[in-house]
Amino acid sequence: MALEVRGLSAGYGANPVIRDIDLRVGEGEIVALVGANGAGKSTLVKALSGLLAAQTGDIEFDGAPLARLSPRQRVLRGVVHVPEGRQVFSGLTIAENLRLGAWSQRRSLDARGLEQRIARVCERFPVLLERLHQPAGTLSGGQQQMLAIARGLMAEPRLLLLDEPSLGLSPLLVTEIFRLVQSLRARGLSILLSEQNARMSLGIADRAYVIETGRVVLQGRGEALLGTPEVAERYLGVGKAVSGSGDERSGELTRRLRAALGR
Repeated sequence: MALEVRGLSAGYGANPVIRDIDLRVGEGEIVALVGANGAGKSTLVKALSGLLAAQTGDIEFDGAPLARLSPRQRVLRGVVHVPEGRQVFSGLTIAENLRLGAWSQRRSLDARGLEQRIARVCERFPVLLERLHQPAGTLSGGQQQMLAIARGLMAEPRLLLLDEPSLGLSPLLVTEIFRLVQSLRARGLSILLSEQNARMSLGIADRAYVIETGRVVLQGRGEALLGTPEVAERYLGVGKAVSGSGDERSGELTRRLRAALGR
């Protein structure tokens, strides 16, 4: 199993943000995307998951083309995106957030199977298992990031696209998140890790790509890149903290999601 990207360009409107990206993620690999804020890392991840359409280029997974598939179809193929900023549904319980992670498979997964999957996924996240009926909005930032990753694992991915999982977390929680990422690789999962925290992401990555202004400018083994002067001078840092903001529509969204889950 491998993700192969050749000549990929994507962006917003007519203007590409990423240009002519070539990239590969092999089976059981952690591949890091390193770059400053605004370099194009999140745009690349969105193009791979289908949230943004590719303007040019090819995306293949397991030898099959992905570029024209919808996000849902890509999830069903095993490609799952955990977005930047966590984006959990704060008005829903932890259990309801997890059920939404398996939404694309709702026709083939009965209630018992769904609960068994929640229990299996939460073996890695005991803090979530203890609070399944608690609103997700009451969790700490680190716990919400764990929930976001657990929600992604509910779709049983083969390739996990992680976008800035350490953003806004304390150093202790950052270490915990990176240990979790390593444990997922140990179970055979392939991971594309988009991160501003170059020191830690390159430290655990099998291979890495450095992105500047939408283009790959360096690539190689994670530890080798960590020792290069260019990376050491420009990318050894962490992202800015994320501040929570209210959403006036969150109550209505919560009701709609809960009604869908009830069906």
